[in-house]
Amino acid sequence: MQQKIRLMIVDDSLLFRSWLMQNLGADPRFEIVGYAINARDAESKLALLKPDIMTLDIEMPGMSGLDFLKKVLPSHPVPVILVSSLNVRVFDALAAGAIDFVRKPDMEMEGGKEAFLTTLKTKLSIGANAKVRLASTSHPVPSTHNTIGGYSFSVKTPPAPGHSSPAAFRGNLTSPSSSIDIVAIGASTGGTEAILEVVRQFPAKMPGIVITQHMPPGFTAMYAERLNRLCKLEVKEAAHGDKVLPGRILLAPGGLQMRVVRLGTGYSVSCTDEDKVSGHRPSVDVLFTSVAANVKNRAIGVILTGMGADGAAGMLRMRKSGAYTIGQDRETCVVYGMPMEAYKIGAVCQQAALSTIPQVVMAQLAKG
Repeated sequence: MQQKIRLMIVDDSLLFRSWLMQNLGADPRFEIVGYAINARDAESKLALLKPDIMTLDIEMPGMSGLDFLKKVLPSHPVPVILVSSLNVRVFDALAAGAIDFVRKPDMEMEGGKEAFLTTLKTKLSIGANAKVRLASTSHPVPSTHNTIGGYSFSVKTPPAPGHSSPAAFRGNLTSPSSSIDIVAIGASTGGTEAILEVVRQFPAKMPGIVITQHMPPGFTAMYAERLNRLCKLEVKEAAHGDKVLPGRILLAPGGLQMRVVRLGTGYSVSCTDEDKVSGHRPSVDVLFTSVAANVKNRAIGVILTGMGADGAAGMLRMRKSGAYTIGQDRETCVVYGMPMEAYKIGAVCQQAALSTIPQVVMAQLAKG
């Protein structure tokens, strides 16, 4: 019999906390080992309860969820799923070491509670085994300035070299092209910080970049603004018809599917309200499949940390169409799910540590 996941719930709302405990406690996968009514209460109970994972609200009286993470995670690195209303501080909490978040449901909306519980249970069941990346251990490491083929950039000195993928190709593949029009990136759990670590090392002089990160509506606009502040490229939440331009990053909007489409000699994005694909909207598979079909060998694909398999099939299509594909390695993923699935089916040309991925991308851009 599989051991139950020891779960701790931290929320200052008695009503919501009780509802969570009732519904999560009824799932045979979980054992509710305790709860806390605020962050200070959680701090006093954490060592005693020893949960495998915990849910945490951001806005609580006294110590905030963010301050709690900064104070407690270094000594008790337990995986934390944020359960929060629409709040920009979620991204600060993810930077402080929380592994993922779920938006609090509208308790009056039909189907909202059920969808919320399904998502939260999935994240909790997989997240219990996730790696906690602490802000205190991610200080910038020495930078090396590089100029390759006219691209000038800085990369972190890698702690270890990337790993070439031994996985066999499936089908007839064309050789990757060194003339790149688009870099496509996909991620899920742990991806908000992983994406930031990659794109903040890119120079302003880059091909157009398109990104799908699993994220609910509302949060993608705030995340795009955060990236825009912290990196050299222009970043915006994509709108239907936006052009993919050099020096610009387009982020798939929460709740919509984003595709790259041809626009004359260039490209734009289509953002439409469609069904979920691979369990997600936006879906990395949708983005990568469109890049494979329309950009072909003039693309680079990057798949980062995340649970599940979304993006693996799309990345295989990209590789078969001649794109160069990169997967984050097991050691640096918060959850080695999506990159693992892509690697297993032969979709990945090269695996690399997160800190070396910008260098791998720039080396591909410099070819030719």
